[in-house]
Amino acid sequence: VMAMLPIKGVHVVRSKGREYHYAWRGGPRIIAAPGSDAYVQELAQLRSARGPVDRTRMRWLIASYKASDDWKKLSDATRRSWVLWLDRVQDEFGATSIAAFDRPLIRVAIRRWRDRWKATPRAADMGLQVLSRLLSFAMEQGLLQNNAVAGVSRLYASDRSLIIWEQADFDALEAAASAEVFRAVRLAALTGLRKTDLLRLPWSHVKAHSIEIPTGKSRQRKITLIPLYSELRAFLDAIPRSKDVTTVLVNSDGHPWRGGFGSSLNKAMKRAGLDKHLHD
Repeated sequence: VMAMLPIKGVHVVRSKGREYHYAWRGGPRIIAAPGSDAYVQELAQLRSARGPVDRTRMRWLIASYKASDDWKKLSDATRRSWVLWLDRVQDEFGATSIAAFDRPLIRVAIRRWRDRWKATPRAADMGLQVLSRLLSFAMEQGLLQNNAVAGVSRLYASDRSLIIWEQADFDALEAAASAEVFRAVRLAALTGLRKTDLLRLPWSHVKAHSIEIPTGKSRQRKITLIPLYSELRAFLDAIPRSKDVTTVLVNSDGHPWRGGFGSSLNKAMKRAGLDKHLHD
């Protein structure tokens, strides 16, 4: 890890063995790795939003967004992936006036920018998603009347709405998978929980009449409530419990899943000849 001298004004917080850097005390967190070029660039962008800069340009909007409460509410993982795209927006449109994004012809420039990543449609669409959120932020600030990305089509097309798990699929997987992997898939079907919430679900959140769990997607701010209907209740009652393990689901060693579930599931699906996603 590169050693780094303190930078004037940067607020550093140490908690539970980790170090967090903020552009200033009470300011936005710096996501890039300390000591990296990206760190210096991100810090400069964040601080530029506070000084006497040209507030009519996109570079100022980007810096303002990174200093906003909206940005702070995003998960760390989302911020890490979005920083790359905000940098790409800055490289392409940083000197462009914010007002230009209220003109119809800007969509031509946006499509050309998007098409640089057309070989990887999902990546191109993420770029549009980040730019769209940035423009929505501008609208909320009264800087734009429209979101120009709304008129630009996405490149990735995948309609899995008709692809569902049928009983024959469950039977095939049960024959090919370990009991622990199949149990997780079955519980996913019965609850609709996301994989991360599914694997960490503790018995303490299985109440008398429902499952109640703060969701990881909401950063624990929202509670998902799933009624214990008869089939779900019967399934949970049949799961072996250990007084030493708090989670509903465990791996083949009898421990909570810490990793490896996706790999184990994919191998079992391949053995079963299934081309399905967990939540189809």
